[in-house]
Amino acid sequence: MASAPPSGSAADATGAARGRQVRRLGLQGASGVVPLARDFTRQALYDWGWLPAATADQRAAAEDVLLVVSELVTNACLHAEGPDELALACDNKVIRLEVTDRGTGQPAPRTPHRAGRPGGHGMFIVQRLCLDWGVLRVPDRPGKTVWAELGAPA
Repeated sequence: MASAPPSGSAADATGAARGRQVRRLGLQGASGVVPLARDFTRQALYDWGWLPAATADQRAAAEDVLLVVSELVTNACLHAEGPDELALACDNKVIRLEVTDRGTGQPAPRTPHRAGRPGGHGMFIVQRLCLDWGVLRVPDRPGKTVWAELGAPA
């Protein structure tokens, strides 16, 4: 597993990220991919100034990002032969999360959503927490990339 160093400009003196920054983490064949992905994301959130959070809203925004990463990576494990890569892209307004896998399925929130039943809540959670989400496929290549975007904390 390999991760690329962040690209884009460095954080300013207040810790706020400037410009678009991207990080990638290879997950193919790794064990413990959900905690690995969360730890990688948490470190990026620190580096980009989302953490430590000064307010409850900022803390909630960071926790939402970590939850969505967990859900996307877990779905790749359960439904798509495991994740190949996690990519994070951040600017001052939005963080984009992408999980690439080899699966052919189409993720969708379970309808109707039944809160009292175990399982099946991942994409419902993603849909509720994110500004937008979707699936990218490249013609003549197996797999897909599931992406989600969340707003930066105020």
